[in-house]
Order: sequence, then C-alpha cells, then structure tokens
Amino acid sequence: MPSMDISPIFDFKLIFQDSQLPLMSKLTCPFPKIHPSQLQRDDAFFMALAYNQAIDAWREDEVPVGAVIEMGGEVIASAHNQVIQSCDATAHAEILAITQASRAIDDWRLVGATLYVSKEPCPMCAGAAMLARITRIVYAFGDPKMGGVGGALDIHRLPDSWHQMETTTGVMEAECRSLVQAFFEMKRELSKAKSQQEDLPHEI
Repeated sequence: MPSMDISPIFDFKLIFQDSQLPLMSKLTCPFPKIHPSQLQRDDAFFMALAYNQAIDAWREDEVPVGAVIEMGGEVIASAHNQVIQSCDATAHAEILAITQASRAIDDWRLVGATLYVSKEPCPMCAGAAMLARITRIVYAFGDPKMGGVGGALDIHRLPDSWHQMETTTGVMEAECRSLVQAFFEMKRELSKAKSQQEDLPHEI
C-alpha cells in the first residue's frame, strides 16, 4: 500500500475562522477510513485496520491511536484509545487489544501474535506487550518523548529482559502521523475559538 501524505489537505485555522460553523461541527474527523484488499494480508493491511480504529478514536474525541492484534493471519483483537470515555488512564488501544486477544484465544500468552499500532506504544503498553509474550510489534511512527519501543526507551531490551520482541516501524507512517498531528492542531484551534467566544461581549 503506497504511503499518502495527506497532511496539507486540512487547514484547521481556516476551518475555525468560519463563523458559520458551530464549534461541535468542526470536531468531525476529516480523514476517511481505508478499505484494504483482503487478498493481501501484509503489514500494510493490518496497519490500515489499526488506522481505522484510530479514526474511531477521533470520532469519540479520544487521541487517535488504534491497535490490531493478528495471529495466524486473522485479526483476534482491535481497539482504540478510550481513556476519556472510560475515565481510565490505562485504557490505551494496545492494552484493550491485548485483553481482547487473550480472551479470544483463552490464554494470556500471545506467543505468535503481532501487535499493529498506529503510534509507537508508550512504556506501559510496551511492557504489557512484553508480559503478554507478544512476538512482534509493528508501529507506524515513533514517539521520541514517550515511546517505549525505542523512542524514549526500549523496554524489552533492558538488561536481563527475559522476552525479546521483533519490531518494525514506518508502515503507513505518513497517514498515521498526519492523523495525530491534525487532531492536536484541531484541539489547539478549538481552544482558541472557545477563548475568543468567551471574550466576546454578552448581550444584555
């Protein structure tokens, strides 16, 4: 699947300058879902499914990160961030997907499974993947500030680590990075728009 640079398409500054649109309508995710062919179930295929989960997260006003777990060529779990709606700081896409996958195969050991995630897992999620014995992690782009698989630290390569995971990065990097960047740009513009509305004089 070729990479698409879609970041220049959406200018949230212009969107929020349109006074004809109510604020809530400006929260709509402008990114379409991807419909990959079922004939080629490669890394791009499963990452596209994780990307679609990330779009679902945006639509629920969550940070747009999605995860899919594959085993034997089949999806055994898929999830997206649900921190806000569940009021749970641990409800990251990867954690939810690992729980789903373990229940799906009735085993907490996910040996032979691949975790696909649209952004590098944080240390908590990387640690959970290691504890679950996940064989491989594929993530779209790195997180140099909070990444747990090489970005800020590489948790499964710590001295005396008893489980090593294969890692692959860069699959659908442009699409997944653009999605996250646009979400936070939208949030910044929304905050500015709300502040400007509050500064307007109220009618008596």
